Amino acid sequence: MSHPSNTRATARRLTIATAATATAVLLTAGPAAAHVEVESEKAQALAENVKVSFDAESESSTAGITEIRVVLPAGIASADVTYGEGPKGWKFTANGDGYTVKGPAVKAGVNAEYSVVVKQLPDAKELAFKTLQTYSDGRTDRWIELDESGEQPAPVLKLKAAAADAQSASPTPSETASQSPSPTAEEPSASPVAEAETKDDGGLSAGVWIGIGAVVVVVAGGAFYLVRRGGAASV
Repeated sequence: MSHPSNTRATARRLTIATAATATAVLLTAGPAAAHVEVESEKAQALAENVKVSFDAESESSTAGITEIRVVLPAGIASADVTYGEGPKGWKFTANGDGYTVKGPAVKAGVNAEYSVVVKQLPDAKELAFKTLQTYSDGRTDRWIELDESGEQPAPVLKLKAAAADAQSASPTPSETASQSPSPTAEEPSASPVAEAETKDDGGLSAGVWIGIGAVVVVVAGGAFYLVRRGGAASV
């Protein structure tokens, strides 16, 4: 016959094990396998007419990528970005805070590769291009986290220091307009990326939270059963 004190001790150990397991899940939750990569042969601060290439990896075996929405980093105006090349039939559209490239869905499971040309890169060490990647079934992957170790990191382009003789171009009319405190018709009050950041869950996917919940429920249920069993045995 189990002694009540032994049963309670076992329940306490199970509770501690539950907390330890949940912590382990949190600590081992690494970044997602797929992401968006960015690269450029002229990745240097203040470089001009720079071709920047993107590779949006597919996470679906049943739906193709149809649209990529990018919010440009500070120092790059949407009017100073032109389309390079991309999937067949895709079109480029400048937005108030970035641009969108979209068109017929690429084949399911195939990455969407495209490029843009930037008039001049800003004087910075790195540039983050927050990206929303949409599939033909309506699913959207949000690569917007500025923490590279996060689960959905934004693609980041590392820049070399500017050349000694490099000079920043004078602000263009588009840049001046973008700095105005008055909103314009082309600048929505909340971009899709801003809305995604508001809904951000802190970097953990729903699967991770469900896994943690399942562990807690199962172990807690076992502890409750042992306590009830020990109480009944002591009567």
